[in-house]
Order: sequence, then C-alpha cells, then structure tokens
Amino acid sequence: MLRGERIVLRARSEADVPVLHAELHDDVATRSRADARAWRPISFGEGSPYAVAGPSDGAAVFSVERISDGELAGEALLWNIDLHNRLAHIGISLRPSHRGCGLGTDVVAVFCYYAFATLGLHRLQIETLADNLAMQHAARHSGFVVEGTLRHSAWVDAEFVDEVVLGLLATEWPKT
Repeated sequence: MLRGERIVLRARSEADVPVLHAELHDDVATRSRADARAWRPISFGEGSPYAVAGPSDGAAVFSVERISDGELAGEALLWNIDLHNRLAHIGISLRPSHRGCGLGTDVVAVFCYYAFATLGLHRLQIETLADNLAMQHAARHSGFVVEGTLRHSAWVDAEFVDEVVLGLLATEWPKT
C-alpha cells in the first residue's frame, strides 16, 4: 500500500470492480476521454476492464482510496512499464464525486515516489487531453513539464482533439 496526504493506493479488490465499472466504464463520455480505445458495451460479467488481475511487469494497477473516510475514489495505474529503458506512463481515473478536490495531485505525487524511489525508473510520462487542466495541474505540481502537443491525436465525442505530453525525469523530481 502506498500512502499520500489524502489518498492510499492499494491493490484492487473484488468489491471495487462493480463500483469502478458502473461509474468509470458505463459512463460513455468519461470512458471515451480516458481511453484511446473506442468505448463498447461490456456487461459486468463479461470481463470488466476493472477486474482484479494478477501482477504484471507491464502495469501496476491500484485502487485509489480516500484517507478521510476510506471511500473508493477511483483507479490509478502505471502502464506500459518498460524496465529496460526504465520508464512508465501514469493514468488516473477518479469517480465523478471525487473530482476537483486535489486527490489527483496526491496520486501523481505518490506515483512519482513509487516509480523513482521504489521501482528505480528514470522517466515518467503523462498523456492527457489538452482540455484536461486538472491532470495538467496535478502533473506540474509534481515537477512534470510539457514536452509537446500531439495535434488532433485523440478521437473524442465525434471530433479530433489535441493531447498534451508531460514528462518528468528522476533527476528533476522534487521529492516533495
């Protein structure tokens, strides 16, 4: 378990799956903004993308729990972990009722510690939609810098939109 100021990142439990599936997958608009793959209907029993899975070298999947009340706040993952080049990508998806209260900033900070101090990675990267100012703020708070814009690289709500790429090297990490 990884602890921040406001959140705990813990292993996914079976009890988390129906909540995450209902609030993050079944909300088509939210899921379409959070995943590069086209949304498709998946019933909870057909293999939810939030199902508990075994350990993987390529991803570290966590449930986000709010410390103040122990409530499930969402999911967070390090994905496309490359142990040879020592890099990974960060993804966060919070339940609608838990957005806008600083939890994402805490998740990013905890992931920086985990990736750099525990896994010994050299680089973290975040790709987010250009209008996702909350994620960009959370990333910048931990020292990430904007490295570029991928023009019209994401298909969202019937139009192509820009994505922003942010990166942080271990040597630049402020360790706060």
